[in-house]
This record gives sequence, structure tokens and C-alpha cells, in this order.
Amino acid sequence: MRVRSAVTTLAVLAGVGAVGVAVVRGTGPLPDPEGCTALVEGHHVALDTEQAENAALIAAIGVHRDLPARAVSIALATAYQESKMINVEHGDRDSLGLFQQRPSQGWGTEAQILDPVHATNAFYDALVKIDGYESMRITEAAQKVQRSAYPEAYEDHAEDGRALASALTGWSAHTFTCVVRPDETYDDQRLSVVQDELRNVFGATATKVSTRGVLVEEHADGAAARRQGWAMASYLVAQAKRLGISQVSYDGRVWHDGDASEDGWTAHGTADGVEVTVR
Repeated sequence: MRVRSAVTTLAVLAGVGAVGVAVVRGTGPLPDPEGCTALVEGHHVALDTEQAENAALIAAIGVHRDLPARAVSIALATAYQESKMINVEHGDRDSLGLFQQRPSQGWGTEAQILDPVHATNAFYDALVKIDGYESMRITEAAQKVQRSAYPEAYEDHAEDGRALASALTGWSAHTFTCVVRPDETYDDQRLSVVQDELRNVFGATATKVSTRGVLVEEHADGAAARRQGWAMASYLVAQAKRLGISQVSYDGRVWHDGDASEDGWTAHGTADGVEVTVR
């Protein structure tokens, strides 16, 4: 039996309903000893922890902006090509960040571009101005935003982008998981950090506070609410290492850190929403 430190719980109610299922293929073995994978309909994508954190943030911002999964696919394929999903502090000429955006081209200051939230929103702001981007090839839409010297390069990452978008936006339920070795230290601020994260990224607001945690209710049900729930659950698993999360459960599934994280999402009793346990 694994020994756990003191824990606090946060729950997010996300409604009940059916969900659509999308796609996924692969790019290599799971990084050892930690890392994340998405697997849908035979397509496997492997990310290290930093890549997963950034990919999940890109997807979550798309969800919060109510953008279609296609927009998220384009953003993820672009970040793969431009930075390997790493928030790099250098690049060609003055290019910076996840999308290798340039201060000299009006994407923001250096500090803003190195903020993944700003960089992602700036990319989406440009993407949604392109008429018909949803029906374009991923590389065509990405190129209209990025204006790269290599306009076809984004297509190399299109399938992985679609895969991750499907998993991280909730269209392919419980297909994104991470292997996380736990940090056994206890930090009484972790719950507050998780609350702030959900509020800032998804717009989820606490409606009930207790000694055990907070509850964030969504006044919706059906497929869209279930996708939102899985987007939140997947995001939290992707951020588990950084936020000190030891367990996430939703929709009859549970993910644990430590050795159990190698099993991914396993069957679990019913839950009212996305339930998060922090160390």
C-alpha cells in the first residue's frame, strides 16, 4: 500500500452526458521515468512533462474560448513545429516562446511572448481572423498565421496535433494520461494554487468552500459538459507534477500518481464531477 501525506480535495461538477470520440497515432516511447501519452484509435503520441503541460494549456485555452477542436489541432501542430512544445527563450532572429513569435512583428513584448497564456491567446486571435480556417489543411491555416519560410512543415505534425486536441479537449475521453513520480512533501498552498489555475484557465469559480476543498458547479449537462469535464481532468493530470496533484477522478474513472499512474485511467465509482486530490 502506498503511503500518502496529508491531502486536500477539490471537486468540479461538470455534468453528465454522451461524448463524441475522435482520433490519435504515435511518436515514440513514453519518456522514462515520467511523461505523458495520448492514445486514440491506434494513434499514440508521447510527450515529456514540460511538453505535456504546454500542450494541455494550449488546449485548455481553446476550450475556454469555445473554439472548435480544429483550432486546437492547428495550434498544437504549430507549437510542435516551432518549438517542440517548449517555451524557448531564443530562436531565429528575435523569435521566442511556444510559437516562436517575434516582438518586432507585433506579437507582444519579450516578456509577454514568453508567457504561454499570452502567446497562445495571441496565436488564436490571429487564427480566428482567417476566413475558412476550419476547412483548410492544418499546415495551410498555420502558415497563414506564422508566415514561415517552410510553409509545409506544419503538416509533419498535423496528425499528432489532431490526436492531442481530441484527447485534451475531451472529445476522446480518458485517452490522455501521465506517469508521475510523486513529490512526498506537503504544501498547504497547493489547493489554492489548483483553485486559481482552474479559475484562470477554465473560468471555473468556487461556489462552496470547506475544510476539504472547493466545489465548482457547471449549470449544464449533456455531451458538451462531459467534454468540458474531460478537458479539465486531462489538464489537471498534465499539470499534476507541477501542482502536486496525487489523484484526479471523473466520469467513472480515476488517475493516481506514483506507480499507479502507469495504469492510466482505471475504473472507479461514480463521481459528481472532476475530483482532485493534492498533496
